[in-house]
Amino acid sequence: MKKKFLQIENAAEEPRVLCIIQDTTNSKTVNERITLNLPASTPVRKLFEDVANKVGYVNGTFDLAWGNGVNTADTVPLDHTNDKSLLEANFEPGKKNFLHLTDKDGEQPQMMLDDTSNVDDSMHDRFIGPLPREGSVASTSDYVSQSYSYSSILNKSETGYVGLVNQAMTCYLNSLLQTLFMTPEFRNALYKWEFEESEEDPVTSIPYQLQRLFVLLQTSKKRAIETTDVTRSFGWDSSEAWQQHDVQELCRVMFDALEQKWKQTEQADLINELYQGKLKDYVRCLECGYEGWRIDTYLDIPLVIRPYGSSQAFASVEEALHAFIQPEILDGPNQYFCERCKKKCDARKGLRFLHFPYLLTLQLKRFDFDYTTMHRIKLNDRMSFPEELDMSTFIDIEDEKSPQTESCTDSGAENEGSCHSDQMSNDFSTDDAVDEGICLESSSGTEKISKPGLEKVEMAMTDQRKGSFQVQLGEPNSLMYELFSVMVHSGSAAGGHYYACIKSFSDEQWYSFNDQHVSRITQEDIKKTHGGSSGSRGYYSSAFASSTNAYMLIYRLKDPTRNAKFLEVDEYPEHIKNLVQKERELEEQEKRQREIERNTCKIKLFCLHPVKQVMMENKLEVHKDKTLKEAVEMAYKMMDLEEVIPLDCCRLVKYDEFHDYLERSYEGEEDTPMGLLLGGVKSTYMFDLLLETRKPDQVFQSYKPGEVMVKVHVVDLKAETVAAPITVRAYLNQTVTEFKQLISKATHLPSESMRIVLERCYNDLRLLSVPSKTLKAEGFFRSNKVFVESSETLDHQAAFTDSHLWKLLDRHANTIRLFVLLPEQSPGSYSKRTAYQKAGGDSSNVDDDCERVKGPSGNLKSVDAILEESTEKLKSLSLQQQQDGDNGDSSKSTETSDFENIESPLNERGSSTSVDNRELEQHIQTSDPENFQSEERSDSDVNNDRSTSSVDSDILSSSHSSDTLCNADSAQIPLANGLDSHSITSSRRTKANEGKKETWDTAEEDSGTDSEYDESGKSRGEMQYMYFKADPYAADEGSGEGHKWLMVHVDKRITLAAFKQHLEPFVGVLSSNFKVFRVYTSNQEFESVRLNETLSSFSDDTKITIRLGRALKKGEYRVKVCQLLVNEQEPCKFLLDAVFAKGMTVRQSKEELIPQLREQCGLDLSIDRFRLRKKTWKNPGTVFLDYHIYEEDINISSNWEVFLEVLDGVEKMKSMSQLAILSKRWRPSEMKLDPFQELVLESNSVDELREKLSEISGIPLEDIEFAKGRGTFPCDISVLDIHQDLDWNPKVSTLNVWPLYICDDGAVIFYRDRTEEVMELTEEQRNELMKKESSRLQKTGHRVTYSPRKEKALKIYLDGAPNKDVAQD
Repeated sequence: MKKKFLQIENAAEEPRVLCIIQDTTNSKTVNERITLNLPASTPVRKLFEDVANKVGYVNGTFDLAWGNGVNTADTVPLDHTNDKSLLEANFEPGKKNFLHLTDKDGEQPQMMLDDTSNVDDSMHDRFIGPLPREGSVASTSDYVSQSYSYSSILNKSETGYVGLVNQAMTCYLNSLLQTLFMTPEFRNALYKWEFEESEEDPVTSIPYQLQRLFVLLQTSKKRAIETTDVTRSFGWDSSEAWQQHDVQELCRVMFDALEQKWKQTEQADLINELYQGKLKDYVRCLECGYEGWRIDTYLDIPLVIRPYGSSQAFASVEEALHAFIQPEILDGPNQYFCERCKKKCDARKGLRFLHFPYLLTLQLKRFDFDYTTMHRIKLNDRMSFPEELDMSTFIDIEDEKSPQTESCTDSGAENEGSCHSDQMSNDFSTDDAVDEGICLESSSGTEKISKPGLEKVEMAMTDQRKGSFQVQLGEPNSLMYELFSVMVHSGSAAGGHYYACIKSFSDEQWYSFNDQHVSRITQEDIKKTHGGSSGSRGYYSSAFASSTNAYMLIYRLKDPTRNAKFLEVDEYPEHIKNLVQKERELEEQEKRQREIERNTCKIKLFCLHPVKQVMMENKLEVHKDKTLKEAVEMAYKMMDLEEVIPLDCCRLVKYDEFHDYLERSYEGEEDTPMGLLLGGVKSTYMFDLLLETRKPDQVFQSYKPGEVMVKVHVVDLKAETVAAPITVRAYLNQTVTEFKQLISKATHLPSESMRIVLERCYNDLRLLSVPSKTLKAEGFFRSNKVFVESSETLDHQAAFTDSHLWKLLDRHANTIRLFVLLPEQSPGSYSKRTAYQKAGGDSSNVDDDCERVKGPSGNLKSVDAILEESTEKLKSLSLQQQQDGDNGDSSKSTETSDFENIESPLNERGSSTSVDNRELEQHIQTSDPENFQSEERSDSDVNNDRSTSSVDSDILSSSHSSDTLCNADSAQIPLANGLDSHSITSSRRTKANEGKKETWDTAEEDSGTDSEYDESGKSRGEMQYMYFKADPYAADEGSGEGHKWLMVHVDKRITLAAFKQHLEPFVGVLSSNFKVFRVYTSNQEFESVRLNETLSSFSDDTKITIRLGRALKKGEYRVKVCQLLVNEQEPCKFLLDAVFAKGMTVRQSKEELIPQLREQCGLDLSIDRFRLRKKTWKNPGTVFLDYHIYEEDINISSNWEVFLEVLDGVEKMKSMSQLAILSKRWRPSEMKLDPFQELVLESNSVDELREKLSEISGIPLEDIEFAKGRGTFPCDISVLDIHQDLDWNPKVSTLNVWPLYICDDGAVIFYRDRTEEVMELTEEQRNELMKKESSRLQKTGHRVTYSPRKEKALKIYLDGAPNKDVAQD
């Protein structure tokens, strides 16, 4: 004994090792951590066993590796058979030891699939109640949240029971289904019913789907199963899963549906036999003893938690049952008219139970309605219920002493459902017109159900004591019931969660069925559902407190002769045995499919189509045991290459799509399983696969790990072309000299004169000039792009940034493609109306260039005509330019526009022939802003995304001295833009622009000047040549038939002013007479107006719309003018768009508005009878005075909005020190609000406000009370709420402090007379007023104080689908 004690003492002193294990085998478990606190002497082998038990994996199928900041790929996993202690294995006691649970040999761990139902329940976590996020009620103090790992979903609960998956908000359905499943009599009867497939569709058969569900609940090995098949048989769609209903309501509707389905079968009367009871609803005259009565049936008994108007709840179910049958006296104004006495007499009205069902259902009416607040509430008071309930005490013995009936009618068949007495009639329905229940329209032989009135049966005063409805009391315990199901609601009246606590009749144990979770619980857990809380409280103090308590109780009669046991497997009917076998096969098939899924590698697959040259993307799903050769065949078929290229011309390589990098090829590994090649089955991979193709006469290049990929573009300075890339692979430790030799072999260019330019990032060009430097030192990475040139020219001697090569590459990198939509109708020949002038140029040289030619070809021809007619003049301009070049003018003339007559294929139109094109290529310095009228707003105000096109070979470059023609049939003939015919591809990436920082519109900025330009408008940087080329373009269908489109290639560093100038010949008007709108992906259009801003914010393939109309001048702003109508339902009405200019006074802008208002809006106003004021969304703000100047006194910006307010009289606002406030009087005695009246205060004094209010209303100064309106103008509020909801009469002396904070014009003030009493409303008046207010506030777009969610009626459709008009319910 002493030795044992010493061992325990030593164990207590032994240091412990804290192990934190992260499961990295699956993306769903990567955030899960398992914590183990073990003695330091624990063997490593035991650690693996503990981890396996904790996570549900088979021991030996996973590895544990150190995770203390160490790369797990570089560590050796621990040995799971090691008997060394944790201390000997280098675990540190007293510190956190991080471990990673990883795949073993590239395969995911195996799950434990053994049935663990015999495991001692004390070893497992037990819980009762809703999920932890809704507030759990744990049965043990060491409760831990349930795991949602892969194994926990697939493995059956240790209790042996199967849960039900919550579709969304179907917890109420799950609770009822589990209760019915755990009712032996119901389950056995359901099994005895046989489905006839020839008579009904199994999908819409409710009994059959319930039968299938019960079979799965009994035989499935899963932890939880779906209920979608059952709800589909109800005729529900997916939206029903998001509607939470009352479980008692569902029970009644489902039972009705089952009765309809079971007609003419053995189960036709099953519901009545099990759940139906009878009671008598009577009224007895206290003078003559005459009694009128009727017999009602019920399926459940509704029990009130608290009597109406009482603050004391019933303590127990027994008390509530006694109250249920307690009669009431009808006297005074409520007297009963006696048929015998022929007058109104005092009477006794009540209910008597005549028969209790075998399964007794009690509904605890916890949901009530507060008529004071008009809110639905939940009563969380404590109401205890016994495990055994003796119902014999609730048979009214007085019924035997009552006068005997001569005859009576049982109306139960017409009144099935819940019973309701007048005493219990305080249920409130917000929509009495909504019908709830089963939809019988589709059923044959529809029955019209009618409820007869209270039958009046004359009672004979005789000595007979026994009647036809005498209750047979029998033995004393014949009405003893035992509790077996408690359906619990957790939450408030606004919403919550249902779950069920059910006692199994097999082992007499209680279980919690909480959706997919099933756990064992105790009697103590049941007592926690009685409800209640500590402390005293008022009647509705718990109305919105979330609480967990019993809502529905089901008892079973204790009768050994009737109490059934669940059918054993050998007792199943033959059709159930077949169904069990069928479901098992389906589950096994599903299990096999899951196993295949677990062993399937899913990885992104890319392929550059060998003909279309389009990068295709797909997802390759291949089993881990499939070989690489089989995977190539799968990918080949997936990419639809059978008719394009032979299979042996394809292979799979490891690919990094983000960096466009080929990591490695798999030579000689054609028979290797994909699981090994990819590093195991994982949910995500850090790389992709590329299906690489080759021509039949080519061979695949070998890609080795560690190599870097380089795309090499060959540059021809003479032809000014940049060729399509070829790919070479190099090593980072190679020198520049070795790299040149490598490129020389690939391009057949001499390495001695070779210049290599590396593009490290966007437009960052670096000449590799040091031969001995390594590629790593030069900044090479996994994927790189270089430009090589090997000509024998003097350009080698120039500084790189001054060289021809640099200029060509710079232009190549900055050219973008835009699609321009021209106006539908040209306003006429632009050339006939004005000369196309350039600074210092001859305007006659392009006169009539842009003559529009009308013909059958429509808009496209008009563009072609311009090109054709300009050809001769353009040739002369080009010749003049060449002559200037021969004279050594390297800077090129900036005073003329140069045009080249070129020929290029229109690929977009699918034409193989060439058409005449015109290239507008202007070699000008950045345009002088003084030559153009400057504008204020940029599209950067809408989108500041400065993404531009990349420097890939598909970007267009141009030559300013080349007249080279392009032939569509040639393999590689330079285009006029300087690129070969292979340059344009479909892959156009977008990268961030590192150009100048764009400025935003503010009132303080000078809109005509940008920081990149000096006062004369000349570029502060180096003189640059801006490239522009426009081609006619046939847009896709739906892009605007009949419209003229241009495809424009332009240097994105061109200013908007120069860009508009280039477009003048195509639009037909001066650039000052048309506007440029940028079209975004959402098809929203925003005007680009800053002329000095470049196109750097435009990206490839941006769409631009040209609209005719005067463009803004320098210092002008486009302003939206809206009318302010303070007393209208919609206070804001758009009037027109106007233009305000910097330096203009408010009065001048009003003068310009008057004729526009008269012509466009029909408003004939004088200048002194309207004002302009600030508009902030819908809120009116500062009143602008006539002498205020825009941008000096008033901040103005692009897209500005102002209110125009028509005045009733002379303008009262004369100074900025005044304050204009909108006041509205509240009249409580009339329950109405007066119209707005404006007050002009000379100061921010509260006293002055009170005086003004008193002056306009006649209310004595001491009786004025006011409050600030809330929310957006006009600060609407319901007249039912305004009296108590606003902060009336704040204790402040000035308006600019809390809680008022009134510092600007336009604030809303409500005021009232404090001596005026609130009108007393009847219930009917209140309801009517509430409807009117709700309608008014909804129309104005303001929130209604209380707008309960309209609940969708609970219906079950017997034909499996709702009628078309059901949506109207």
